[in-house]
Amino acid sequence: MNQQMVVPYWQDRSPEDGMLFVRTKSILTSMGRASLLAVGLIVMAISIPIQSTFGTVRTLDLIIYPDGTTHVSSEISADPFEPDFSVELFGPTIDNFVAEDENGFLLSANIEDNIAIVETLGASTISMNYDIHDLVSKEGRIWSFKINSPVEYSLLMPSNIVIVGMSTYPLNLQTINEQSQLLLPSGSVEINYFFGVSELPPPLSNNPEQNSDNSIYLIGGGIAVAGAIAAILIKRSKSISTKKIPETITKQEILEKPLDVETIVEQIPELREDDKELISFISTNGGQAYESELRKKFLQPRTTMWRAVKRLERYGIVEIKKKELQNLVILKKKLEDEK
Repeated sequence: MNQQMVVPYWQDRSPEDGMLFVRTKSILTSMGRASLLAVGLIVMAISIPIQSTFGTVRTLDLIIYPDGTTHVSSEISADPFEPDFSVELFGPTIDNFVAEDENGFLLSANIEDNIAIVETLGASTISMNYDIHDLVSKEGRIWSFKINSPVEYSLLMPSNIVIVGMSTYPLNLQTINEQSQLLLPSGSVEINYFFGVSELPPPLSNNPEQNSDNSIYLIGGGIAVAGAIAAILIKRSKSISTKKIPETITKQEILEKPLDVETIVEQIPELREDDKELISFISTNGGQAYESELRKKFLQPRTTMWRAVKRLERYGIVEIKKKELQNLVILKKKLEDEK
């Protein structure tokens, strides 16, 4: 029996033996769609954290002045593709507001209550500086600073103060030119302080007799000081009552005479040295001076000098009038009862 070899017959057999051909059109389409999807996911992953950082306060520094004004300096991230940027301020009573971009270019701003609307002009970082009068209040001799900050911040306190209360512990504490600078955490903080104490009473010891001696010393010293003050007041009242006014000078002329520097410093001991220099210059300049003259005399920028002049106005020492499109600073004839 003869064996026969049967060769199988493939109907779909292609002319090129042993090679497999597939359609590439559907694969390229699928690959293109996958690439677009991957790119979209990457863009979303990048854009989400960037958008969430817009409006974030990067740095915050505060300075409390002796009159209770607080200077705020902050740096905030902004969306450069948005024409306007809104930021919430720490209160509605704002002075000397200045906004700049990362290159120091001044930006226009409009303030409504405690909201500042700043024209970004493509800025990605906005630096803001302003003075606010809503953070510090006074009751008797005690001054109270209150704030609710979204980030940790530095706070420079006035000189010659004693802190008597603090609602939280500072993260850091250092002294700069006899002023305490605190690094405080985010959240609500209240600090109570008062001025004018150069020396504190001696600390109590473990010896009861020594504590008794210290108490007697303090009480006796207080009585002596009170007696001295009373004697001075009585003597001054007698000298005022017996002192005659020259006939050539009327009482009205005395009342209209501008205050001298010594009287102002005596009645407002918490004045800063630069405040005293400003008052002295205005006094020797005939009791008034233009703000531009003060800037030229003390080589200060416009914002710094305006802040100093407004501080004197809040103390009731000067009044500011518009004259020939300029600010004329006039020394008052008498201090106001409420500073």
